[in-house]
Amino acid sequence: MFIDRVILDCRSGKGGDGRLSFLREKNRPLGGPDGGNGGRGGSIYLRANKNTTTLVNYRHAKRFCAPDGENGDIKNLYGRKGDDLYIDWPIGSVVFEKDTHKFICDLNEDGKVFLLCKGGRGGRGNACFKNARNKAPKIAENGLPGQRKTVIVELKLLADVGIIGLPSVGKSTFISCVSNCKAEIGDYDFTTIVPNLGVAYLDDNTSFVLADMPGLIKGAYQGKGLGLTFLRHIERTKVLIHLVDMSSDRDPLVDYNTIRDELTNYGMHLTERPEIIVASKVDSDEANEKYLYFKKEMEKQNKEVIPISSLTDFNLKLVLYKASDLLKTAKTFPVYDEKDEEEVYDLRKSEEIFSIKKENENTYRIVGERVLRTYHLINLSEEEGVLRLIKYLNDIGVEEALEKMGAKNGDTVILDDFEFEYFA
Repeated sequence: MFIDRVILDCRSGKGGDGRLSFLREKNRPLGGPDGGNGGRGGSIYLRANKNTTTLVNYRHAKRFCAPDGENGDIKNLYGRKGDDLYIDWPIGSVVFEKDTHKFICDLNEDGKVFLLCKGGRGGRGNACFKNARNKAPKIAENGLPGQRKTVIVELKLLADVGIIGLPSVGKSTFISCVSNCKAEIGDYDFTTIVPNLGVAYLDDNTSFVLADMPGLIKGAYQGKGLGLTFLRHIERTKVLIHLVDMSSDRDPLVDYNTIRDELTNYGMHLTERPEIIVASKVDSDEANEKYLYFKKEMEKQNKEVIPISSLTDFNLKLVLYKASDLLKTAKTFPVYDEKDEEEVYDLRKSEEIFSIKKENENTYRIVGERVLRTYHLINLSEEEGVLRLIKYLNDIGVEEALEKMGAKNGDTVILDDFEFEYFA
């Protein structure tokens, strides 16, 4: 089974809660606060690993949770940090946000590591809040919850040369003849239903990787046939070998343009890659006549056509040497939309402190990542925690914002799962 796309639900560990405690020992009845800090929750990292070659292991295991940090303890003991979780992926995996499909990272090098979900910060114990004015603070922070991300991981094969064309044009036969790949060969459409990789050796110092892509059809860029399933694997190739069948009843020029249109519509700079046009199956007089017609039409576009026969090894080496020459100067294209390039995923992306939404005539909700983060830190089980929250909301301007929105005394204000009445 070939798996090249999985959806993962990842959650980093929650930070441990800070401890509210006072030292109680013999002969030290007023030992002061001694509550320790909670440990940071474990983070989730994505890592490219050359020893991992497939996504099949993630076919069922689609949820990953890093361990939580431990709570702080008495005598200023810090809670243990949650262990970080490293998830290994094949080289060539690309990660996107599920909902927006925004590019996150490209794991294109062995050992490359990316922080996906940062572990929640541990809460501070009451010992951290001791000062000259408050020598016995009855306040401790909760640990922050971990981050949660739902992502799509796509494997884009690392091949130098992609072999493309309509179904049954001879792609599998070609790659079987010129490389160490033993692809399935059959006289029917979609014999190849998974990409085949093979290494072509020209001499002791020259070799490159070929990828035989399942046959494309009209509408492939819209997902018809096996289109979208495997078009993504062409994205990493630097050179394309385009096979056009000379033995079929179809017009080879129409066949060629059909595939070019699909590459154009799919985007990702596929039509900008160097292309070797190959007239396949020129084994009969009729096929040779079609080749001459096709060659003439391509010459009008200043394009060269190489005739081949995989059955007789005719011109196969010529195609390989042509591909090798083009690889020397071929550029590498990005595997994500350039419009996302300036919006590369950043965990440190700034956001506003809060905003207020009016839910109905008498109810207002405070929203915002930063205000929620601070709210989750505050332990509301103690009176000092409630007072601290009220002071924080006033300091960031919540009261002023509610007044501008027309809030009246007695209106309900909601912050996550905490409700209180508004009084000016």
